[in-house]
Amino acid sequence: MTSQSAATLRSRYVAQAASDLEENRRRQEELADRLAVLKQEEALLTDILNIAERYEGSADANRLPEQVHDEPAVTRTHQKPARSSARRSAPAKSSTATTTVKAGTKAKSRQPLLGELLSELLGQYEEPRQAKELREELLEKHPYRNPTPQVVRNTLESLVAKGRVRRHKQERSVMYTLVEDSD
Repeated sequence: MTSQSAATLRSRYVAQAASDLEENRRRQEELADRLAVLKQEEALLTDILNIAERYEGSADANRLPEQVHDEPAVTRTHQKPARSSARRSAPAKSSTATTTVKAGTKAKSRQPLLGELLSELLGQYEEPRQAKELREELLEKHPYRNPTPQVVRNTLESLVAKGRVRRHKQERSVMYTLVEDSD
């Protein structure tokens, strides 16, 4: 084997190893992103289960939390929490202490809900917008919020179901516009 052919072979090995390393790092990044998405979905599902458990024992099971109906969040502090002692490991606080704690946390500035932010963004446009575009704009304007694309789509579909946003389909794209208030 000549020194030139050995150098050519070595450069091929180096190029292949560099390419494989780059592909490996890309796949690691994809998996890390996927893991982050799964952790966000887990948190969302846990929150849903906690909310469902909280309202499971209420007198009117069909009533949704007030916040969904655009009522002030502070009004919820006057309600007694539903008791489900079978799942609690720590002793329950008295209802007055719980109300005081809740009122104290509600007094702080609450972050706007994702639906409110998306509605605000949609209100700035007259033409339909894709969920992807809205998410990118949301990340620019509110860097502390980092919802997954799926969470943004789910939130938009929730707003469609409530009649606050209209869905438009153009070929394979789904776009959204804010429904004008008829005040």
